Amino acid sequence: MKLGIVGLPNIGKSTLFNALTNLKAQSANYPFCTIDPNVGVVNVPDKRLDALAEIYHPKKITPAILEFVDIAGLVKGASKGEGLGNKFLSHIRQVDVIVHVVRCFQDENIIHVDGSVDPVRDINTINLELILSDIEVLDRRIDKTQKALKGDKKFAQELEVLNRLRQHLEEGKTARTFGCDEEEQEIIQQSDLLSYKPVLYAANMDESDLSGGYEQNAMFQAVNAFASQEGSKVLPVCARLESEISEMSAEDKALFLEELGFEESGLDRLIRECYSQLGLISYLTAGEPEVRAWTIVQGTRAPQAAGKIHTDFERGFIRAEVVAYDKLMECGSFAAAKEKGLVRSEGKDYVMQDGDVVLFRFNV
Repeated sequence: MKLGIVGLPNIGKSTLFNALTNLKAQSANYPFCTIDPNVGVVNVPDKRLDALAEIYHPKKITPAILEFVDIAGLVKGASKGEGLGNKFLSHIRQVDVIVHVVRCFQDENIIHVDGSVDPVRDINTINLELILSDIEVLDRRIDKTQKALKGDKKFAQELEVLNRLRQHLEEGKTARTFGCDEEEQEIIQQSDLLSYKPVLYAANMDESDLSGGYEQNAMFQAVNAFASQEGSKVLPVCARLESEISEMSAEDKALFLEELGFEESGLDRLIRECYSQLGLISYLTAGEPEVRAWTIVQGTRAPQAAGKIHTDFERGFIRAEVVAYDKLMECGSFAAAKEKGLVRSEGKDYVMQDGDVVLFRFNV
């Protein structure tokens, strides 16, 4: 699963990416310092793994992971090839969720590509380019559907939905805000529209705003109001502060966050929210060799979840012995939970839940 970090030039994308991945993507005070996308793999924070490790003392702890892509900054006219527009749009097409970084701080020393800071204007600048690109994609599909309709009337509904969606885009609205039922969603999803992708807004704020009550920041309030209209979420971050925190040891990081009054870093919240946006959950396996989080999509059944470990597990699936993480921690071990009747034997139709601690039985 890939998440694309996007935004205008000079708003803190690469700084945030560096903090997320501990990589050193190029970051500078001028537009287009990021040309080719930087890619980094990020661990999904999960305190359950550390707690299980206290019980099992494993040789290895393996968290779930996400892949983040730092994409070049976009400017007006990107859909027509301005700046690095064509590259930018093609890179966005490859991600599953957009993390849209928005500047919500004033600093005369950091150049804004439009000469002033206005986060909602900035959001609309990028949305417009995505919408214009989507209209071109839709026009090609509408033309193809019209030709198909001449030979088969079953394409009439598809054409009607596409035309309604095009009108929606023409009004400057993103595809993700288009009201439709499940059947119509299936039609829209076939076009891989950029403005249909789910988005999470990262409000990049000054450290003083973050620690002093970010809710009072007028720019954050504006972004939050905009996001709520389309059903998206906003997370406050300070890219510069997160970059500093990422360089600290685990002990220093914990002390520093405590001094700020935070239970966890902004990046940890961001990563977990991205995981949720993708519709992902983790089931857990635990033993002396390894404690591990396995990533599955919500709604995955037990045999398919077992197949994440090895295809033989799915092919020869017999049953899954499952205990909820909280119950396991209360008992202190899988064996103790089994003695108390808290370990369930689940079959092929069982839908996995987040935090299930599982032992799969199989035979091939």
